[in-house]
Amino acid sequence: MNGAIAVVGIGADGWDGLPETSRRVLGAAEVLIGAPRQLDLLPGEACPGERITWPSPLRPAVPGLLAAHQGRTIAVLASGDPSFYGIGRTLAETVGADRLRVHPHPSSVSYACARLGWPLESTETLSLVARPLAALSAALHPGRRLLVLGEGPGTPAQVAALLRDTGWGGTRIRVLEQLGGEHERLLDATAADWPHERTDALHVLALDCVRDPGTLRLGAVPGLPDEAYEHDGQLTKRYVRAATLAALAPAPGELLWDIGGGSGSIGVEWMRTHRSCRAITVEKSPERAARIGRNADALGVPGLRVVTGPAPAALTGLPTPDAVFIGGGLTAPGLLDACWDALPAGGRLVANTVTLESEALLADRYRRHGGELIRLAVASAVPVGGFTGWRQAMPVTQWSVTKPGERA
Repeated sequence: MNGAIAVVGIGADGWDGLPETSRRVLGAAEVLIGAPRQLDLLPGEACPGERITWPSPLRPAVPGLLAAHQGRTIAVLASGDPSFYGIGRTLAETVGADRLRVHPHPSSVSYACARLGWPLESTETLSLVARPLAALSAALHPGRRLLVLGEGPGTPAQVAALLRDTGWGGTRIRVLEQLGGEHERLLDATAADWPHERTDALHVLALDCVRDPGTLRLGAVPGLPDEAYEHDGQLTKRYVRAATLAALAPAPGELLWDIGGGSGSIGVEWMRTHRSCRAITVEKSPERAARIGRNADALGVPGLRVVTGPAPAALTGLPTPDAVFIGGGLTAPGLLDACWDALPAGGRLVANTVTLESEALLADRYRRHGGELIRLAVASAVPVGGFTGWRQAMPVTQWSVTKPGERA
C-alpha cells in the first residue's frame, strides 16, 4: 500500500515482547511516532528512525504531523492493541483505515482476564481515559465483573471514592499494574478500605460489584424507581416512563431530543439503554436544568447535554434527532411543527400530556399523521381506614408516530 502507515502495538514487556514482524516494521521505519514511554522501549541500534512524540492535544495534530513526513516510512506506536481504545481509531477516522497496517499486541484487557481467570467475552470493559468518572455508575450491578481502564495514577482512588459514596463500598477492587512487564504487580482491597492514593500510571482496574445494604437497586431497563431522581414533582413517573421509552424505542447510537426535561428522566433512561445513545434535554428553568445535570451524573450518563431555554426557540441549531419526546410545553406556539419538521424520515415522535387542551392538539395531529393515540392510567393501592383501596393517578394521553419515508 503506497503511503501506508504502520501502527504497532507494544506492551509493558517492550522490545522483548514483540513478534518478529513488528520488530522488522519498527526497524525499517524512517519515522517513529509515539508517547515518550513507548519510544523509550525501543533500542536505538535496532530502531534508528527519527523519533517524534505526539503533541497535545493529539487529535488535531495528526493530519499535519503525518503530512509533514509524507513520502517517508512511518510507524506509529500504540499501547497493546491499537484498535482497542487506542490510537488506531483516531488514525482511521482522520486519515482513513485504508492507509493503515495495524500490528496488534495483546491488550491490557486480554492480559487482565488471563491473570484473573475471567472469560473475556463476558467481561464488560469501560474506559475512563478522557471520560467522566460518573459514567461508571451506569455499569454497576450486583455480581457484575467490570474492567476499567484508568486515566492515571489517581484513578483507582477516585473509583474507590465514587463506589463508597454511591453505596458500592463492598466492591472488590484489584489494580493490575504493568501487565506483561517485569514490574507487574497486583493491588487488592475493597472500595470501602482502599488504601492507595496513587498507583502505577499503567494499570487496569478489575471490579467485582457488590451493592451495600440499603442502596437503591437500579435495573438495566427503563422504569427506574422514582426515588432514584432528585425532583420537584416534575417527573415522568416510573410506569409511564417505561411505556414512553418503549414507544421511543432507542437503538445504539441514536440521538433523542427530550423537550420539557423536568428532572431529565426520559433523557437519562434513553442513554442508559446503550452507552452509545445520546440525548439533549431542553428545559427553560435554570434550576431544573441544573437538577437534570445532577441526575445525569448520579445515574451514570454525564454525557447528557442540557440546553437551558424555552422551546421551540432553544431547538435552533441542535443536531438532527432520531427521536423526539415532548413532556411539557405542548401548547407553545409552533413547538409541535418545529419538532415534526426536525425529524428525518423514519424518526419517531412521542408526546405525553395530562391536560385537555394539549390532548386536543394531539388528537388533531393523530388525525393528520396517524400513529398511535393511547391513554395510560395507573392506580396504586393505599390504606383506606383499616382496608386497602385504589388511588388513581392522573391519566396520561400519549401520541406516538413515525415520520413517513425512508432514511437517507
